[in-house]
Amino acid sequence: MIRMSTDNTEDKPVEETPEAQVDETPTTETTEEPVAATEEVAAEPETTESVADGLEIGSDAIPEEVDPDFEPVVRGKIDKFGVAMGTGRRKTSVARVRVQAGKGKFTVNGKELAEFFPVERHCKKILAVLEKTEKTGKVDVWVRVDGGGITGQSGAVILGLARALHVQDASLHSILSHNGFLTRDSRMVERKKFGFKKARKSFQFSKR
Repeated sequence: MIRMSTDNTEDKPVEETPEAQVDETPTTETTEEPVAATEEVAAEPETTESVADGLEIGSDAIPEEVDPDFEPVVRGKIDKFGVAMGTGRRKTSVARVRVQAGKGKFTVNGKELAEFFPVERHCKKILAVLEKTEKTGKVDVWVRVDGGGITGQSGAVILGLARALHVQDASLHSILSHNGFLTRDSRMVERKKFGFKKARKSFQFSKR
């Protein structure tokens, strides 16, 4: 019987499989490595945020908004007498403007500015080009405009005057462009359609 008891004791060391299962601690270590990897992945968005904010710290690159090689397009010319000429268009109106050094005389089709454009709003918009560029009383302006109505003609004069001043002094580009004087207003009246009273307005419908 004593031998049987010893046999039982010998069986106990054999049943050391739980210890082998306990020795599977490296598996827990392997699980810790993905945690570190996730921490590294979490740290990556910080770099993306710094890049998204703009240029990287310490870089000498120039932002895309600033273009040192930018050369504005000049739409106008200067004749042999030194007179700057610019052509402006708005709707169906065309204005040919000439600018030269003078005392502030402004002539439109042989008339004074206030006489040709009786609406005060139109005169203020035209004279705003000279006020923004600080050319009031320093240049003489001669304009020949035809076609369209009074509103279209005033818009054409503004564009033609801005282009003439731009040719005369290229440093005025930022002022003229910022205030929208060099932008061609391409809005036109929509054409009339067949079967309609106007472009989209239809005739009154009668049920009887």
